[in-house]
Amino acid sequence: MPLRKPRLVLVAAVLALAGCDSVGSPFPSLSGPSSYSGNQPPELGSTYFEPSGVSPGEPTGTFVGQKVVGFRQELGALQTAIRTQNEQLQNIRNKTIQDSQAYHENVAGMNARLQVGTTPGNPVLMNRWEQAQAQLNTINDDIILMNQLSAQITTNSAMANYLLDSVRAAFSLSGAVDEDHRQLRVLEDETQQTVVLIERLLKELSQDVARQQQYVSNEKQNLNTLALAIKNGQLYGTSFANRPILGNANAGNMAAYGLPGPGGFQAGGQPLVMIRFDRGSVDYETALYEAVNNALARYPNASFQVVAVGPAINAVGQASPNTAQARLYAERVVRSLQGMGVDPNRIGLSATSSPAAQYPEVHVLLQ
Repeated sequence: MPLRKPRLVLVAAVLALAGCDSVGSPFPSLSGPSSYSGNQPPELGSTYFEPSGVSPGEPTGTFVGQKVVGFRQELGALQTAIRTQNEQLQNIRNKTIQDSQAYHENVAGMNARLQVGTTPGNPVLMNRWEQAQAQLNTINDDIILMNQLSAQITTNSAMANYLLDSVRAAFSLSGAVDEDHRQLRVLEDETQQTVVLIERLLKELSQDVARQQQYVSNEKQNLNTLALAIKNGQLYGTSFANRPILGNANAGNMAAYGLPGPGGFQAGGQPLVMIRFDRGSVDYETALYEAVNNALARYPNASFQVVAVGPAINAVGQASPNTAQARLYAERVVRSLQGMGVDPNRIGLSATSSPAAQYPEVHVLLQ
């Protein structure tokens, strides 16, 4: 029969690539390609951690005075190490910012190309995608450098706290003069300031690491979705894996729109998407992405049931091979959903037969 351009109706709709009709929908239809904003590189800390220095002191000639001289030398060496590590931190931050900007510009360029449309499997975009993957690995290497630096600073933190305890313990030593205690009080204050500075440094560095790790994790999912978009020559958007899972879905609102509650679809309920595989190549992924995108926008906790539907018997009353073929198509749709970033734990797969099915079909139900 003549082919008509398919249209997608989100929720209570049928996507039939050989021809379809639309009905009203509570979700807005998307008339053009999905826009892409991606995850902007996270802001890193900007504090410059500079120790205040160590005040000089005159030797007193006492045993406690000798301890003060040793403490002062240890604190000076510790502050020198902190200055060096602060310089390393600033260098790593600058490198991370540059690496993240280069990656983001590359990804933005690919999405701009996909926004206007391109050929499926465009080799230029495939090369740029591989470059983006390498760039993301470089950002991950920057995180490794941050973690290594954090381990070194943690060691210095332990040394600073030990030194502070030693300085305080020196007040109880006998044989000290008033000048020894005066210098000990100055040294205690400066050591305490160094301990606080190191704690602030570690806290800010830990926050940098956490933000960068989350960014890389999100971008890995976005790259998977981008690879799927390049394969089909059409822009989808960011990965569904980056969507937050919120509180319980509002079952009342779902019922008001003719949707199932958290328990799943009622018998006879209409699918979110129906794909009819009535010809060799069926381009369903763009419509599938838009349907899932709109569903998750309203119900972030939603799961999806992918159902393979095939005719029970063929024209001569024998088991139809289309039933097994429908299962293969359903598995393909599951892989597409996973490639878009949907958590595999939120995707179910089942199979059934229907006398109304003339071709293999795949129904995607919202749960």
